[in-house]
Amino acid sequence: MGEATMGEAAGGEATGGEAAGGDAARGFAIARTVTSNAGRTYYLASLLLPAPRRRAVHALYAFARIVDDAVDGERPAPAAADRVDLLEAGLAAALAGSPAPDPLRGDDADILAALAEAVHDNGIGIDTFEAFIRSMRMDIPGTDVFQNRYRTFDELADYTCGSAGVIGLQLVPILGADTALADGAALLGEAFQLTNFLRDVAEDLRRDRIYLPLDELAAFGVDEASLHTDLARGSASRPLRRAVAHLIAVNRDQYRRATPFVARLPGASRPAITAAARSYGDILRVIEETGHDVVAARAVVPTRTRIGHAIAALPTAVPATSRVIRTR
Repeated sequence: MGEATMGEAAGGEATGGEAAGGDAARGFAIARTVTSNAGRTYYLASLLLPAPRRRAVHALYAFARIVDDAVDGERPAPAAADRVDLLEAGLAAALAGSPAPDPLRGDDADILAALAEAVHDNGIGIDTFEAFIRSMRMDIPGTDVFQNRYRTFDELADYTCGSAGVIGLQLVPILGADTALADGAALLGEAFQLTNFLRDVAEDLRRDRIYLPLDELAAFGVDEASLHTDLARGSASRPLRRAVAHLIAVNRDQYRRATPFVARLPGASRPAITAAARSYGDILRVIEETGHDVVAARAVVPTRTRIGHAIAALPTAVPATSRVIRTR
């Protein structure tokens, strides 16, 4: 950002107020549409939340989506960087109750106004947005943090902490959860992200990105050249399928370790996160059913299956203390 960080613009914390120049009520309505169109799993799960929490989740998702679209769209890298800078400046203005900067108007300004209201109402940490924006810049060639290859899981964590882990942290106050659950929330967010990376191998390769750790792939005889050969052929090689099977096991372990976090959520919020975790985790099953071929087609969990996950999650609203104790 050019003049002030988001933390400086908001006095370092969310203190109240609504953005001038943006209509928050309209922004929440737009955010709901964005979420229902682009984040079907998240949207379906969000329907299990009480309305005030639901609309805050939609505002978070819509902001993440418009920033992500700026990065992944058809803009040249300098234009993408400018767009991200503008959205960051717009969020800082919205948090401070100031007019949206030119030329940020219309739907964008309204979404930012809604997000600012959600931030103030729920006490979401401003620093989480700064971390998210930094990770988004890592996807833009020419920025000082650009990176499109990751050697190890530790290297990848520098990206996923901001792109996914902080989303979990943002949800903690929205869900009415104890701050002691922050680590579990971040872990679940990163589990969702690794599932995305496994599902989107081909799409990411077309954008010249490899998010799966190269050392993990190399252990199975997979390198960048072989990935591009698979992409050109339209199907995954046997070594890549074996690597994917290994990474699915790693991903499932993330979900397993995040289970206590979900179990300790307040009853009003638990079904939504349970449904989202089950639906996202089920993407791994779909990948397995294709023989671990993440190149030929993008794994999709059918809508009726996701609805089934939502219905099955409803009983989890019942206090789970005794169940957690028995599973220790």
